[in-house]
Amino acid sequence: MNHTPKPDDRSDNVEKLQNMVQNTIENIHEAEQSMKTASEEQQQQIRNKNERRRESIAAMRDEIKDEYHSQHE
Repeated sequence: MNHTPKPDDRSDNVEKLQNMVQNTIENIHEAEQSMKTASEEQQQQIRNKNERRRESIAAMRDEIKDEYHSQHE
């Protein structure tokens, strides 16, 4: 069998990353809504997780910029 790797197609990376950012923002909002009925411990866990989500969003936005610039050079 011939196992050649698929070619690296990055043409839609910006779009995929933008969708990931939007989904993560929605997850933050949903988590904040769930805090209304959560215990203090659960609320702290949600705050911690949302902070990690915000850090991920910042990293994804940086990656979007990099991908966009590499596609338009």
